[in-house]
Amino acid sequence: MTEAQPTIVVIDDDPDVRGSLGGLLRSVGLQVRLMASVAEFLKSGRPDGPTCLILDVRLPGRSGLDFQRELSAANIHIPIIFITGHGDIPMTVQAMKGGAIEFLTKPFRDHDMLEAVQLGLARDRAWRESEKALAVLRARYDTLTPREREVMALVVTGRLNKQSAADIGISEITVKIHRGQVMRKMQASSLPDLARMADRLKLAKENSQTP
Repeated sequence: MTEAQPTIVVIDDDPDVRGSLGGLLRSVGLQVRLMASVAEFLKSGRPDGPTCLILDVRLPGRSGLDFQRELSAANIHIPIIFITGHGDIPMTVQAMKGGAIEFLTKPFRDHDMLEAVQLGLARDRAWRESEKALAVLRARYDTLTPREREVMALVVTGRLNKQSAADIGISEITVKIHRGQVMRKMQASSLPDLARMADRLKLAKENSQTP
């Protein structure tokens, strides 16, 4: 399947700024959505493909910084480029600490904006690829039986088969069988590979014990 076309969403209550940015972004072949408020964006929904958000700091109703905090709290990842006509250092620091790509003061150079947009799209593509890979791992993990998950949680911490068997009260040969099933179902090439998968899945290791 081909990736959906990248989209730049511009949220600014000044129609002249929206029009200017729309013209600039379309001139380099980018798909653009122009909006006057955060509410309008929430109503329309996030585009399907890679996305970058150009967001005015001061907006009627919900401000750009407020919206950044809400996205972060909801664990929604959208790269943000802030623009403002009257920024200050505390505002800039807050935006960048919140993960903003850039904080540009109007009037900004076209080059600076286009550079920030390309960085934002690259970050969103990378995040999407990471999420796809994680979804594949989750799907594999979901095929494991409860006992196989138990064995996996132990072996990735370095427990030997004998130790794992004693920990969960089964025979060593049974642990070996489960371990083999785990490696096959997770498509792990080695124990370190399986450990990396477990780390990505953030598997709880409370049940593991030190030797």
